[in-house]
Amino acid sequence: MGEKGMDGFGTITWWGFSPALDFQETGITELMKTLDLNSDVDTVNVLVIGAGDLRHVLTTIARRNRHPKRKLHTQKRLGLQEKTELFLELYGNILVRKQSADYVEKISTDFIKMVTDLDYLEKKLSCLDLSQLKFKERDFLEGIFKFWRNPSTDLFDAKKCWELRLRQYLGTRYDARFNIFDWDYSMHLIERGGQIINTHQYKNWRNTGQAFEVREGSYDVPNKTLASGIVFKHDGDRHARRGYWGDIIVSPYVPLGIESEEKSLFKKMNDMHIKTAEDVAEYNVLAMFHELAFDERYSLPAQEEKTEPTKDNTPKLQEITEEDEEKEESEAETVKQAGEKGDKSNNSAPTDATQRPLDQEYESLPLEDVKVTFLPLGCVPDLTKRSKFQKAFNVVYFSNSLVHHLTPEFNAVFADRCTVLIESALFMLELKKEQVAKFVEKVTGMAQAAGCKELEKCDAEQDAVVKMYFTR
Repeated sequence: MGEKGMDGFGTITWWGFSPALDFQETGITELMKTLDLNSDVDTVNVLVIGAGDLRHVLTTIARRNRHPKRKLHTQKRLGLQEKTELFLELYGNILVRKQSADYVEKISTDFIKMVTDLDYLEKKLSCLDLSQLKFKERDFLEGIFKFWRNPSTDLFDAKKCWELRLRQYLGTRYDARFNIFDWDYSMHLIERGGQIINTHQYKNWRNTGQAFEVREGSYDVPNKTLASGIVFKHDGDRHARRGYWGDIIVSPYVPLGIESEEKSLFKKMNDMHIKTAEDVAEYNVLAMFHELAFDERYSLPAQEEKTEPTKDNTPKLQEITEEDEEKEESEAETVKQAGEKGDKSNNSAPTDATQRPLDQEYESLPLEDVKVTFLPLGCVPDLTKRSKFQKAFNVVYFSNSLVHHLTPEFNAVFADRCTVLIESALFMLELKKEQVAKFVEKVTGMAQAAGCKELEKCDAEQDAVVKMYFTR
């Protein structure tokens, strides 16, 4: 595929191109079943190369209590629903609400302290380890967080950056862009497992960069977390430019919104999905945060049907009497008075419970059995040379853009029994089916050359991940 043909995927990977995985389930449990062995792994070391986001890490951590107790090395401020909406908004929208931008601005001060003072990081977020990063890389992170903290909205014109990406990618086809969006949706995305993605939501994201608008409001503030810099060469000179350089084709619906444990979300009526990928993503993230906080699986609350079909297929209308209206008005007035009384008491004596969420001190969830370590950029080829990584990893994950690091020599970092997971090119929508199949064939051969065997037979037209395993 030529360089021009890959422009739509971008040079910065803000999200991955495959659904989230639980590495203990996919990496350890399935391997033990294949080898017909009992699990005897006390500590699971997972190496994630180029995933693009933390979807696999968060899913694995959230579901860690479903498996035998192992150490994993890989609610005061906001309620679960607020966290979910904030996460999705920052994850997949080029524009966010003012309150979401305020949150990023506020939390960035904590982030700056964390990357510049590792003792503070250990105190505030002990599950995270940045000690392996170079000083220069931590300085880069500090610069990024300072950019996030800057309240000016003029530093990143997100709407204009998105439009420029579209115009650059589509060229003379820009005026017919909705026809192109519809073609990509109908002829590529649907055929590869994206049926739950709503056509209107997908085309709206392609046109505006807005994927998740779960909460009603004005989405008009640039999402600085999706801004990045890139260096261009022009007439022999190098020019730095800030913009949006991520995916404008696949969408953030794929990593979070096309698969779920809650199968009721995929019900159909008249051969059409009742829910959308946005609903699935909201459930998945909420369930993940719930399990992180309470160490138990989340299940949808039982809901009563609001309407029932009548014989003539028209919905029933609930009759509202004058007495009902008066009762509702009376209740509303009572709530209003209670709120005013509460406001007065809050002004006189604020407490932790009445403070604004952002005014409270940041406090992370206790995750004593988890450690997520960030490694330096470009360190993958050197891992085999370091004794501490010899036979260290029980699960190794490669994104489709960095699978070239899977060489015969790289198996030195594989544990004696190791699961190797490779993101396929299934959702690289610009690739033809033949190219996707060829990619699977090629990476399977690379894994076999490194001593791996098939954990499952990969269907290039359906599977987003190639599953292999290694044994000594």
